[in-house]
Amino acid sequence: MCVTAVESRPAGVIGASQSPVQRPFGARVKAFVALTKPRIIELLLITTVPVMFLAQQGVPDLGLVLITCLAGYLSAGGANALNMYIDRDIDALMDRTSQRPLVTGMVSPRECLAFGIALAVGSTLLFGLAVNWLSAWLALGALLFYVVVYTMILKRRTAQNIIWGGIAGCMPVLIGWTAVTDSLSWAPVILFLVIFFWTPPHYWPLSMKVKDDYARVGVPMLPVVASNKVVAKQIVIYSWVMVAVSLLLTPLGYTGWFYTVVALAAGGWWLWEAHALQNRAKAEAEGAKLKEMRLFHWSITYVSLLFVAVAVDPFLH
Repeated sequence: MCVTAVESRPAGVIGASQSPVQRPFGARVKAFVALTKPRIIELLLITTVPVMFLAQQGVPDLGLVLITCLAGYLSAGGANALNMYIDRDIDALMDRTSQRPLVTGMVSPRECLAFGIALAVGSTLLFGLAVNWLSAWLALGALLFYVVVYTMILKRRTAQNIIWGGIAGCMPVLIGWTAVTDSLSWAPVILFLVIFFWTPPHYWPLSMKVKDDYARVGVPMLPVVASNKVVAKQIVIYSWVMVAVSLLLTPLGYTGWFYTVVALAAGGWWLWEAHALQNRAKAEAEGAKLKEMRLFHWSITYVSLLFVAVAVDPFLH
């Protein structure tokens, strides 16, 4: 293992402008929307809605789907805004995050904090009053886990940060199920584990590409503290476990042939790409290009295909 020294930075140290830059109203609205990281939330909703179809074994109530998606967006958006508030010091120093609203001064830290708290409270109440309280507590738990456990505790202290911090990103699967059934069973737990094992090999390739950014601000992502060969090996291990877990739904009776075919095909292609990345990492010393973003982009396609299959399968099962 190739280890690089990383100096940890305490979360929340002020490193960005304290007052918002005066901008037109429309630009300010866009800045607040950007605080929620809408592109990331799209991935969360991709997992939530199909699980509602699986839980219903058909088409769930449209009103329930819309309210669950709205509440989920607000909850995840609140978590992301609070994450940006805490990370505003390092965001100002990283190329990848240098245009975030707090860094540019479009939103002040105080506004960001108030916005994040308002979304957290509002989403919890919306879930509880319009969906059910089990979903509300799961959403609030995911938010607190992401903000406190991942952002404040793990992110700047351990290379295992994304592994355990990724638990928050698994919660929409459980919430999609509980929104329909107000209970839990093995199906959402299995899909929770799929996302849990998917998260590291999804995020590590991106971290490999921007590891200099993370090293500059003292965040010990695995690609910062370990060689590309070590990271690629871990990606392969997590990928095999992820694919194996994804195949458990059918023998337990939750899905049928359609989901199984998609899971095998998409999982097989994922494993091909993961091993290809490992081979390129081994040959990097001889001048081979890593092409790490191939797996990152495929990981998004994979999870989309898998959960579309989750939604479609009840109509064919």
